[in-house]
Amino acid sequence: MSGRWRYIYRAIDQFGQVIDVYVSMRRDGGAARCFFTRALATTKVIPVEVTTDKAAVYPQVLDELTQGAWHCTELYANNRMEVDHGQLKRRLRPMRGLKTDQSARIIIAGHAFIQNIRRGHYQLGVDEPMTLRVAAAFDELALAI
Repeated sequence: MSGRWRYIYRAIDQFGQVIDVYVSMRRDGGAARCFFTRALATTKVIPVEVTTDKAAVYPQVLDELTQGAWHCTELYANNRMEVDHGQLKRRLRPMRGLKTDQSARIIIAGHAFIQNIRRGHYQLGVDEPMTLRVAAAFDELALAI
């Protein structure tokens, strides 16, 4: 990456669980199609409602992949996504960006995994208080490995 602009696509469900993240050099129909195909394959569920920003390529791609799903582009409807993305940006700012696309993919996917653990979406460390949940989850993962 090293000073070049990249786009981060993120899919979250209605409970705030990060489903998929995708880093792309372009924000076009091909990138949107690839992202939505991966996200739908991860969930194995066809959504009833999809909330996005007002990018012009989304309606056509969503009509192809999710027939009958309502595409919501209302103002502030994607606040849940923006708040989640803000947490990632808060972590990346002290690092002053990432140097390669591969490191971006790894860091962003790892951040999504930690956010899902912290929010209790996995059965890891759920009995612990919120402040100790990530540490307890990694203790449980270490025992499993």
